[in-house]
Amino acid sequence: MDVDGLLAQGWRPTPFRQFVLKIHSRCNLACDYCYMYEMADQGWRSRPRRMARSVVDRTAERIAEHARAFGRDRVDVILHGGEPLLAGADHIRYTAQVLRKTCEPDVRVALRMQTNGVLVDEAFLDLFEELGIRVGVSIDGAEADHDRHRVRAGGRGTHAEVRTGLEKLAARPHLLSGLLATVDLESDPVTTYEALLEFDPPAVDFLLPHGTWDAPPPGMTGEGTPYGDWTAAVFDRWYHAPVRETNIRMFNEIIRLVLGASSRTETVGLSPAAMLVVETDGSIEQVDILKSAYEGAAATSLHVLTHSFADALLLPGVVARQIGARALGPVCAACPLARVCGGGLYPHRYRSGSGFLNPSVYCADLYRLITHIHRTVAADVARLREGI
Repeated sequence: MDVDGLLAQGWRPTPFRQFVLKIHSRCNLACDYCYMYEMADQGWRSRPRRMARSVVDRTAERIAEHARAFGRDRVDVILHGGEPLLAGADHIRYTAQVLRKTCEPDVRVALRMQTNGVLVDEAFLDLFEELGIRVGVSIDGAEADHDRHRVRAGGRGTHAEVRTGLEKLAARPHLLSGLLATVDLESDPVTTYEALLEFDPPAVDFLLPHGTWDAPPPGMTGEGTPYGDWTAAVFDRWYHAPVRETNIRMFNEIIRLVLGASSRTETVGLSPAAMLVVETDGSIEQVDILKSAYEGAAATSLHVLTHSFADALLLPGVVARQIGARALGPVCAACPLARVCGGGLYPHRYRSGSGFLNPSVYCADLYRLITHIHRTVAADVARLREGI
């Protein structure tokens, strides 16, 4: 990666606007597909369980410094883990208050949290109200499907506990930012989607299981497009509903792209990635899902005590996720869907020997889904034009 050459050609980095704070590095579940604990990078084992208050303080200063230096009046901060609720109410309150005190009034901090939901109770909901934290909950659909993977260490399913947490959240719907579900080929796609709708979520994220060419996702045999077929079935159920029941980010972004707009996420499209992670020990890392690729894939040599976030902007790994088509391998660069697909999610491109200069391990599946959405939307646009 010739960063100096890119700068000489006029390229400039996109400042970070989203910061993921790993306030607790352990989890109370043992999900078998977890990129943090079950895949290539096991760095969590050597990190402190909870982010120290001194690290919280310095991280807040670095966020404020970065936003002000680049003229941002808002940043998104996601409290993450592990399971962030294990950090406890006092630590969460301290973190939120320090972030706001350090950044505001000129930089607004939008706080979110991603939780597995089993610890959500009235006390935590009161805390979220107090601090203005919106909450995303991970749940994989119907009980049997969820409990196949999202289990306690002893193997006991957790759907009933997550449902209880979501039912408590239902009384304060403004706190729920959305649901996150990992695609499972053993589950029926429409049944999964409709099970999620029971909780009236404002948004749903369907995530493809993390995998690489070295460690392909479950059910990836090299034949057919099982994940493309699964997601296309959900798309049809969602898109053709008489009323829009929720937002599904993957589908919304693909529709935007096929209509000529830019993407707002690095899952698809070529828009620059603008997220950074701070681990519990204060290490500055790239997007954490890179941990699924190989040991140390997300790591940098930077730390909040000694480096600014601006120092990360010119790291080759960060630059590669910001330069769009220039980071694509030859197969993707020649593909007619490159602008929409964007090569797929960056970690899913990894293969030993060629790094990330490959199509996504989901290449055929993404092609199937994108062309299906394009045909569906194009047909609707044509009908609208005929009626004008």
